[in-house]
Amino acid sequence: MTSALNHTLPYREGVGMMLLNNDNHVFVARRIDSTSEAWQMPQGGIDAGEEPLTAAFRELKEEIGTDKADLLAESSNWLTYDLPDILVPKIWGGRFRGQRQKWYAMRFTGQHQDINIATEHPEFSEWKWIEMTQLPDIIVPFKRDLYQALVDEFSPLVG
Repeated sequence: MTSALNHTLPYREGVGMMLLNNDNHVFVARRIDSTSEAWQMPQGGIDAGEEPLTAAFRELKEEIGTDKADLLAESSNWLTYDLPDILVPKIWGGRFRGQRQKWYAMRFTGQHQDINIATEHPEFSEWKWIEMTQLPDIIVPFKRDLYQALVDEFSPLVG
């Protein structure tokens, strides 16, 4: 539950990427700083003056070592999530209540070996491909509604 105090904080502007392979499975990775079994899709902040799509490709390169992907679709709306109260002071210096994100569905055009999560500033400890319908079940609870909205919107891409 999010407190009224946290509702006065702004959202951090960000992007998220649903990266699909040729089998229409989605790339997910486990955060290096997480002790839970939660997995997530790549996502990150938008730099000042940066276009969201440019940020999406930059974040892919920074987080998974490759930006070999073609754009398939853009979320029709900006999606938000609120952090639980306990996390607000620990993430982003306590300046944000959560994120407001533009999401992109992308087709991975590289090879398995192009993915390298051992980046300069690693965020993930392991990765895998999963069925899109599994996404809401593998994410932290406070992002489940957002992931379900993405599945609902992007599922026509996988037939």
